[in-house]
Amino acid sequence: MTKSIDKTRSDTSKEFSFNSRDFDRVRDLIYKRAGISLADSKQEMVYSRLARRLRATGISSFSEYLDGLESHQIESEWEAFTNALTTNLTSFFREEHHFPILAEHIAKKHETVNIWCSASSTGEEPYSIAMTLCEAFGTLRPPAHIIATDIDTNVLETASRGVYNLDRIEKLSAERTRKFFLKGKGAQDGLVRVRPELRDLITFKQLNLLEDNWPLNGEFDAIFCRNVMIYFDKPTQGKILKKFVPLMKPDGLLFAGHSENFLYVSDDFKLRGKTVYELAKSHSSGTRPTLRHLQKGNP
Repeated sequence: MTKSIDKTRSDTSKEFSFNSRDFDRVRDLIYKRAGISLADSKQEMVYSRLARRLRATGISSFSEYLDGLESHQIESEWEAFTNALTTNLTSFFREEHHFPILAEHIAKKHETVNIWCSASSTGEEPYSIAMTLCEAFGTLRPPAHIIATDIDTNVLETASRGVYNLDRIEKLSAERTRKFFLKGKGAQDGLVRVRPELRDLITFKQLNLLEDNWPLNGEFDAIFCRNVMIYFDKPTQGKILKKFVPLMKPDGLLFAGHSENFLYVSDDFKLRGKTVYELAKSHSSGTRPTLRHLQKGNP
């Protein structure tokens, strides 16, 4: 005889009761809010991260917490809920093979270069893009602008500050470290700050890729959407890729993560190189919209 699964059963050793039904509710809420599909294996991770929110809000049970979100009685908690379930693994020049391709691509440009980093996390990726632009143009003030967005407001705050532990840049060359970072002294020993010239190239803004309307418009020379699509199901990936098309210049490049393959999701792009895509022929000509920059400022 097959035993049925008791979805109300929870681990009594935990501080808060958390059962499969609670987990299913969390999965439904974060999917609707951010398009993130949580695997069954993420139940312990979800408990650990959201238990902190229960402590912070003084709520005594997951059912009460989730009821509050669904009824909008704790409307202000939605941002913290989303931030808690967002994974932000990043590093400077991660997937390094992309940056020489970017440098070669923009070297042919004779106008201001515009790039969108759509999952900026704590800032290492957009700052790596900025360093690449500075090196390609041979100046700390290249004719370029980067829009860096993320759904998580906490990581955007870190990115906007541009301050990191020294070990975050240990894999960078001595030349890059000297050229692009300022080392802290005294109370700031062990920390580095990106040079203000790099920070000036970037506008950091909160943006949910699942939103119907994005507060930006084409044309971008490149869009970085790396290691974020893996959290979305195929239909959601297809919708996002479709919305990238009018935001790209005819020769624009789309950079994906090493474990992401868009060929089976969208006909709008074709593979140009290792996890680098360009618009399919049907989209590579015709009149394109003009870029309207977001206003600079902190998120």
